[in-house]
Amino acid sequence: MPEFDFAMLDSSDSSSLEAAKVAASARGVPKVESLGSVGEVLNACFEELCEPKLIQPTFVIDYPVEVSPLAKPHRSKPGLTERFELFATGREIANSFSELTDPIDQRQRFEAQAAKKAAGDEEACGVDEDFLMALEQGMPPTGGLGIGIDRVIMLLTNSASIRDVIAFPLLRKED
Repeated sequence: MPEFDFAMLDSSDSSSLEAAKVAASARGVPKVESLGSVGEVLNACFEELCEPKLIQPTFVIDYPVEVSPLAKPHRSKPGLTERFELFATGREIANSFSELTDPIDQRQRFEAQAAKKAAGDEEACGVDEDFLMALEQGMPPTGGLGIGIDRVIMLLTNSASIRDVIAFPLLRKED
Protein backbone atom coordinates (compact mmCIF):
# COMPACT_ATOMS: atom_id res chain seq x y z
CA MET A 1 0.00 0.00 0.00
CA PRO A 2 1.49 3.39 -0.95
CA GLU A 3 2.49 5.86 1.73
CA PHE A 4 0.17 8.76 2.51
CA ASP A 5 1.47 12.10 3.79
CA PHE A 6 -1.08 13.96 5.91
CA ALA A 7 1.28 16.96 6.10
CA MET A 8 0.67 17.64 2.41
CA LEU A 9 -3.07 18.15 2.93
CA ASP A 10 -4.76 21.55 3.14
CA SER A 11 -7.16 21.42 6.10
CA SER A 12 -9.35 24.12 4.53
CA ASP A 13 -9.84 22.12 1.30
CA SER A 14 -12.74 19.63 1.28
CA SER A 15 -10.93 17.43 -1.26
CA SER A 16 -8.11 17.02 1.30
CA LEU A 17 -10.64 15.80 3.86
CA GLU A 18 -11.99 13.27 1.38
CA ALA A 19 -8.46 12.13 0.47
CA ALA A 20 -7.67 11.66 4.17
CA LYS A 21 -10.86 9.64 4.70
CA VAL A 22 -10.09 7.41 1.70
CA ALA A 23 -6.53 6.79 2.92
CA ALA A 24 -7.73 6.03 6.46
CA SER A 25 -10.47 3.69 5.27
CA ALA A 26 -7.98 1.87 3.02
CA ARG A 27 -5.91 1.11 6.12
CA GLY A 28 -8.91 -0.17 8.08
CA VAL A 29 -9.57 2.80 10.34
CA PRO A 30 -13.23 2.55 11.38
CA LYS A 31 -15.91 5.27 11.32
CA VAL A 32 -13.86 7.90 9.45
CA GLU A 33 -16.79 8.82 7.20
CA SER A 34 -18.43 10.73 10.08
CA LEU A 35 -15.33 12.82 10.88
CA GLY A 36 -15.42 16.48 9.89
CA SER A 37 -11.78 17.54 9.58
CA VAL A 38 -8.36 16.36 8.46
CA GLY A 39 -7.16 16.70 12.07
CA GLU A 40 -9.88 14.36 13.32
CA VAL A 41 -9.04 11.80 10.62
CA LEU A 42 -5.34 12.06 11.47
CA ASN A 43 -6.13 11.51 15.16
CA ALA A 44 -8.34 8.50 14.35
CA CYS A 45 -5.50 7.02 12.28
CA PHE A 46 -3.06 7.57 15.12
CA GLU A 47 -5.36 5.96 17.71
CA GLU A 48 -6.13 2.95 15.51
CA LEU A 49 -2.82 2.32 13.73
CA CYS A 50 -0.07 3.74 15.95
CA GLU A 51 -1.11 3.95 19.58
CA PRO A 52 -1.29 0.16 20.19
CA LYS A 53 2.28 -0.20 18.87
CA LEU A 54 3.84 2.35 21.26
CA ILE A 55 5.28 -0.16 23.73
CA GLN A 56 8.34 1.76 24.93
CA PRO A 57 7.70 5.08 26.70
CA THR A 58 7.06 7.55 23.87
CA PHE A 59 6.09 11.21 23.81
CA VAL A 60 3.77 12.19 20.96
CA ILE A 61 3.74 15.94 20.36
CA ASP A 62 1.84 18.61 18.42
CA TYR A 63 -1.78 17.43 18.19
CA PRO A 64 -4.36 18.79 15.71
CA VAL A 65 -6.32 21.77 17.02
CA GLU A 66 -9.61 19.95 16.30
CA VAL A 67 -8.90 17.34 18.98
CA SER A 68 -7.31 19.70 21.52
CA PRO A 69 -10.01 22.19 22.54
CA LEU A 70 -8.14 23.57 25.56
CA ALA A 71 -4.60 23.68 24.15
CA LYS A 72 -2.75 26.76 22.93
CA PRO A 73 -2.10 26.96 19.16
CA HIS A 74 1.42 25.93 18.18
CA ARG A 75 3.76 28.90 17.78
CA SER A 76 5.19 27.83 14.44
CA LYS A 77 2.95 25.03 13.08
CA PRO A 78 -0.51 26.22 11.95
CA GLY A 79 -3.32 23.76 12.66
CA LEU A 80 -1.45 22.13 15.55
CA THR A 81 -1.36 22.74 19.29
CA GLU A 82 1.30 22.77 21.99
CA ARG A 83 0.29 19.42 23.44
CA PHE A 84 1.97 16.12 24.19
CA GLU A 85 0.90 12.74 25.45
CA LEU A 86 3.02 10.00 27.00
CA PHE A 87 2.36 6.46 25.82
CA ALA A 88 3.71 3.13 27.06
CA THR A 89 2.53 -0.47 26.65
CA GLY A 90 0.14 0.69 23.93
CA ARG A 91 -1.76 3.02 26.24
CA GLU A 92 -1.93 6.71 27.05
CA ILE A 93 -0.24 7.33 30.38
CA ALA A 94 -0.28 11.14 30.56
CA ASN A 95 -1.66 14.18 28.74
CA SER A 96 -0.18 17.67 28.88
CA PHE A 97 -0.52 20.98 27.08
CA SER A 98 -0.12 24.72 27.33
CA GLU A 99 -3.55 26.11 28.17
CA LEU A 100 -5.23 28.35 25.63
CA THR A 101 -5.52 31.87 27.10
CA ASP A 102 -7.33 33.65 24.25
CA PRO A 103 -11.00 33.92 25.31
CA ILE A 104 -12.26 34.49 21.75
CA ASP A 105 -10.47 31.42 20.35
CA GLN A 106 -11.52 29.41 23.41
CA ARG A 107 -15.20 30.34 22.96
CA GLN A 108 -15.07 29.28 19.30
CA ARG A 109 -13.54 25.94 20.27
CA PHE A 110 -16.07 25.40 23.07
CA GLU A 111 -18.91 26.15 20.66
CA ALA A 112 -17.49 23.67 18.14
CA GLN A 113 -17.26 21.09 20.93
CA ALA A 114 -20.84 21.82 22.03
CA ALA A 115 -22.03 21.22 18.45
CA LYS A 116 -20.21 17.88 18.43
CA LYS A 117 -21.78 17.00 21.78
CA ALA A 118 -25.24 17.87 20.46
CA ALA A 119 -24.55 15.61 17.48
CA GLY A 120 -23.84 12.68 19.81
CA ASP A 121 -20.08 12.84 20.46
CA GLU A 122 -19.75 11.52 24.03
CA GLU A 123 -16.21 12.86 24.45
CA ALA A 124 -17.02 16.44 23.45
CA CYS A 125 -17.47 19.14 26.08
CA GLY A 126 -19.90 22.02 26.29
CA VAL A 127 -19.36 25.75 26.70
CA ASP A 128 -17.87 26.59 30.12
CA GLU A 129 -18.94 30.19 30.77
CA ASP A 130 -17.09 30.41 34.10
CA PHE A 131 -13.82 29.40 32.46
CA LEU A 132 -14.40 31.88 29.64
CA MET A 133 -15.08 34.65 32.17
CA ALA A 134 -11.81 33.84 33.93
CA LEU A 135 -9.97 34.09 30.61
CA GLU A 136 -11.68 37.39 29.78
CA GLN A 137 -10.65 38.82 33.13
CA GLY A 138 -7.00 37.96 32.61
CA MET A 139 -6.37 34.45 33.86
CA PRO A 140 -2.58 33.92 33.68
CA PRO A 141 -1.03 31.39 31.30
CA THR A 142 -1.25 27.87 32.65
CA GLY A 143 -0.26 24.37 31.76
CA GLY A 144 0.19 21.07 33.45
CA LEU A 145 0.56 17.34 33.24
CA GLY A 146 -2.35 14.98 33.76
CA ILE A 147 -1.30 11.60 35.11
CA GLY A 148 -3.50 9.90 37.64
CA ILE A 149 -2.82 7.04 39.98
CA ASP A 150 -5.42 5.08 38.02
CA ARG A 151 -3.22 5.19 34.89
CA VAL A 152 -0.17 4.10 36.88
CA ILE A 153 -2.18 1.18 38.28
CA MET A 154 -3.30 0.30 34.73
CA LEU A 155 0.35 0.16 33.71
CA LEU A 156 1.42 -1.93 36.71
CA THR A 157 -1.48 -4.41 36.42
CA ASN A 158 -1.50 -4.57 32.61
CA SER A 159 -5.17 -3.55 32.55
CA ALA A 160 -6.62 -2.62 29.18
CA SER A 161 -9.27 -0.24 30.51
CA ILE A 162 -9.30 2.41 33.18
CA ARG A 163 -12.64 0.97 34.31
CA ASP A 164 -10.81 -2.19 35.42
CA VAL A 165 -8.81 -0.27 38.02
CA ILE A 166 -11.09 2.61 38.97
CA ALA A 167 -11.22 3.13 42.73
CA PHE A 168 -14.93 3.90 42.90
CA PRO A 169 -17.01 0.91 41.77
CA LEU A 170 -20.15 3.02 41.43
CA LEU A 171 -18.51 4.82 38.51
CA ARG A 172 -17.93 1.56 36.61
CA LYS A 173 -20.32 0.63 33.84
CA GLU A 174 -22.43 -2.40 34.59
CA ASP A 175 -21.93 -5.40 32.32
